[in-house]
Amino acid sequence: MKLLKKQIAFSILSICIMLFINLNIVNAQKKAKAVPGLTSFVDPMIGAGGHGHVFVGASVPFGAVQVGPDNHYKGWDWCSGYNYADSLMIGFAQTHLSGTGIGDLADILIMPYTGRVRLSEGINVVKTPATANTVVVNGTAGVEQVSDDSYSSRYSHKYEKVKPGYYSVKLLNYDVDVELTATERVAFHRYHFPAGKEGHIIIDLKTGINSKSFDCNIKQLDPYTLVGRRKSKGWAKDRWIFFAIKSSVPLTKFNVYSDTQLMDGTDGTADAIKGLISFEKAPATVMLKVGISPVSPENALDNIKAEIPGWDFESVVKQANAKWNKELSTLSVETRSLSDKRIFYTSLFHTMIDPAMFNDHNGDYRGTDKKVYTNVPFTNYSIFSLWDTYRAANPLYILTQPKRTGDMINSMLAIYDQQGRLPIWHLDGNETGTMVGISSMQVVAEAYLKGIKGFDAQRAFDDIKSTANLDLLGLKYVKNFEFIPSSESRSVGKALEYSIGDGSTALMAKAMGKMDDYDYFLKRSQNYKLYYDPSDGFFKGRTADGKFPASYSPTKALNYYAEGNGWQYLWLVPQDVKGLITLLGGENAFNDKLDSLFVTKTPASEAGKLADLTGLIGQYAHGNEPSHHISYLYSFSGQQWKTAEKARYIMKNFYPNNPDGIIGNEDCGQMSAWYVFSSMGLYPVFPASGEYVIGSPVVNKATIQTTSGKPFTVQAVNNSDKNIYIQSITLNGKNYKNGYITHKQMMQGGTMIMTMGSKPNYNFGTSAANRP
Repeated sequence: MKLLKKQIAFSILSICIMLFINLNIVNAQKKAKAVPGLTSFVDPMIGAGGHGHVFVGASVPFGAVQVGPDNHYKGWDWCSGYNYADSLMIGFAQTHLSGTGIGDLADILIMPYTGRVRLSEGINVVKTPATANTVVVNGTAGVEQVSDDSYSSRYSHKYEKVKPGYYSVKLLNYDVDVELTATERVAFHRYHFPAGKEGHIIIDLKTGINSKSFDCNIKQLDPYTLVGRRKSKGWAKDRWIFFAIKSSVPLTKFNVYSDTQLMDGTDGTADAIKGLISFEKAPATVMLKVGISPVSPENALDNIKAEIPGWDFESVVKQANAKWNKELSTLSVETRSLSDKRIFYTSLFHTMIDPAMFNDHNGDYRGTDKKVYTNVPFTNYSIFSLWDTYRAANPLYILTQPKRTGDMINSMLAIYDQQGRLPIWHLDGNETGTMVGISSMQVVAEAYLKGIKGFDAQRAFDDIKSTANLDLLGLKYVKNFEFIPSSESRSVGKALEYSIGDGSTALMAKAMGKMDDYDYFLKRSQNYKLYYDPSDGFFKGRTADGKFPASYSPTKALNYYAEGNGWQYLWLVPQDVKGLITLLGGENAFNDKLDSLFVTKTPASEAGKLADLTGLIGQYAHGNEPSHHISYLYSFSGQQWKTAEKARYIMKNFYPNNPDGIIGNEDCGQMSAWYVFSSMGLYPVFPASGEYVIGSPVVNKATIQTTSGKPFTVQAVNNSDKNIYIQSITLNGKNYKNGYITHKQMMQGGTMIMTMGSKPNYNFGTSAANRP
């Protein structure tokens, strides 16, 4: 009996212990789930207002799909389809650009609505006195209203939610709730209709951004499946996108329209095709999976099967969130405020929307030559805004996305094979030719010099060399060490960018032991001097007979620059800053002129002539890329403390934590990449050099997960809004006097500690031996 009592007592004790252990496990799991991921610090609405032009919607890192809301296109500030100041929505397209200054994409616009059939996205503009809500549409100023035949709807930010991989909004005109999420090549829509209402879902292939559709098709394959294509002419002159749509409910009534004219059957081809799903009484919930492909509708269907085989919407949202958390974790930071952390991780998030995958789940893609490429050993990418991104975004990818960088390089080399030269500004199988220079040359060279693997270095160099020696775009002058005459548009802008590319190519040639090529491209990198007018110290266009202009204003955005003026282009010599210092008359003259840049005012007669010139400090224009490295040039001339002052001022004043938080076009991640680097106290002034110039960190601590597996940490001690000046630095416990650190040093891992103070240390980085 005693033994039985002991056994019972022991059993009860065992059960209690197990319950206690299980309860602790459950509590631990709850706590683990409660720990916010890095996506909780991302606000995709930062940069959605003003001139930021960022994409708002659902996507995964570098995904082909960016599904999100579209306003009625009203011009420049709607290049991404959405502007925070708007209040009318026309639907949800599957593709968008982010931060560009020219619009395109917005393919396969889908809009759910209730009531009678409506086939137009149009709006009315009611004339009113000028207010904050006044817009101008087709020359008429007033307030937007949904027209009677339009499927557009009003919406409010009150009923709008966006986070990485997820977007939702209530369409106020129809009481329809819309939710969106995505994988790499599939957009997932979920619509909640009001009970008992007639409902419709329009698939509009006519509507896009800044483009005209042609030869579009949509057809119904079975009660649950639609397929089709959209072709368009816009910024990209001949874009093709194929799609497939799978529905969670049977599509018992589906009609096809040529714009607003009903066509026979459920298979139609026209320039302005639209498909309409109709329900006499809409189901409470309708889900659509929209796969896209550059190759075929069949591949689009396969993308759906591969990436979202089921109908678990919440699971796809979680997967998208996990993908973003993984990529955001490549950089970890500690900040002095929650606002600083939001700005940092939102900036990092914005660098990973573009470039975008341009292939199918099986690796197939359609090239610039319109041929289909199969069995491809790399992931093909497009949306290469290279004139912008070579400065900081591509260098950031080398640190945070080395494998993707290799794929991007292979994508560029494939473009060379298909079009005969490396890309300038490539968009979904189309060379737009936008901007000056051929910046892919320096991007490829930098990747090689910093040890990126996975591409053929000899092939890459051959492609750079061949591209550099073409007779196109002013290169026939450059290769013969002659100036590009000002009769050629943007002559100075082209020449200075070519010199940067040539400097990068020279370093690649040297690293590969090609000394003849090194000497040749090094000499070409000095061509910038051909445009220097010593009479007033600016780079200028020259007529065919070699003359500089008789009259000249350095504050005026002249035709021989690209989105800038003489003040901004004077400093575009990152490959030879020492040579520029000599050209300007030595360190004192260089520093005086650099000081003048930041205080010189624009005459009223010239102000506001160029929309890109935003974020002004005197003539410095942070809203446009040619200025991005300028504040770091003081470090080359012995005045690092001025770099610290300017970098901190720019971060504080031009990157607020609100929808106007990007001072100019985001440009596919470049504006944000500048902040990511600068907030860590580093910046790649001349990326191919392998040097990161030291500025003034905003974050207290930043850790980079390097490809060597050894993390590199930058830590700021005694950091504050007032303590912006570097007093001293140690690297791995040893005193460090250089005003820069090399890529090689960072890849070895370690810790750099910057001690900050409220007054400049005029000795830090001053010695010629310690300058970048």
